[in-house]
Amino acid sequence: MNRAAHWLGPRRSALLGILLAGMIGAWLIQLDPAQLFGRAQWHQLGEFFKAALRPALAYEDPNPASDGVFLSEIGFAIYKTLLYAAAAIGLSLIGGLVFGLIGSTRAWLALASPAKPFRVLSMSSMFLVRLVMTILRSVHEIIWAILFLQALGNLPLAAVIAIAIPYSATLGKVFSELIDEAPRATAEGLRANGASVLQVYVFGLIPTVLPDLFAYLLYRFECGLRSAAVLGFFGAPTLGYYLSLSWGERHFHEVWAYLYALLAIIVVCDLWSGAVRQRLTTHHAA
Repeated sequence: MNRAAHWLGPRRSALLGILLAGMIGAWLIQLDPAQLFGRAQWHQLGEFFKAALRPALAYEDPNPASDGVFLSEIGFAIYKTLLYAAAAIGLSLIGGLVFGLIGSTRAWLALASPAKPFRVLSMSSMFLVRLVMTILRSVHEIIWAILFLQALGNLPLAAVIAIAIPYSATLGKVFSELIDEAPRATAEGLRANGASVLQVYVFGLIPTVLPDLFAYLLYRFECGLRSAAVLGFFGAPTLGYYLSLSWGERHFHEVWAYLYALLAIIVVCDLWSGAVRQRLTTHHAA
């Protein structure tokens, strides 16, 4: 018994537990592996991956009137994807700054009265704000999209808000942690010279954490591009919308053209944001 317990150990026990849970889950949902190995499924997968070697440069349906329109459509879809991502990130930044300030431990301690009841009330308010941020970011943007599309209809605002809500909470969490961990010398110097709490934050803390916040914001923009593309499956005129139409018609060459376009803008944005983050880090260290 002792040998078995020693051999298993906590890590092996955890892995076996996860494996067992997966097997039980597969059995409960009646997962049939034979469905993955049907002849029709393998043939369709083969056609799909074979199309990756020859992405479409025109619509697969022969139509002389549509010559040159397909590439224009890809350009329009890229443009819309960038617009949706930029709008969502802009709104997320505003929400993130607000959440970051009111979710910061340092902010509530600065506002708290020395009297114990007021300090307890301040700390309770901070935990409530952090709980709200946790709830907002725990719900995926796809779920928010479904809710807002039902409530507002197929409007650009619905897709933008669906991305902005969880991203605002995520940015707020990061921003509040940056404020709490920021060097206190400048802020304490301003406070000693009679500056208000608001002035301390605006002129003492925010400039200190802004480079790190901006670097993280660029990363969230990359995530926003993927989210904006995915929301196209729910009707937003982004790359995902046109990709879903081509997939529904089994035009796999068109599908790969849209996938390559999405990959291209993500790679370009990743290289650009990486260079900007490196420059910010170097400048901040200097």
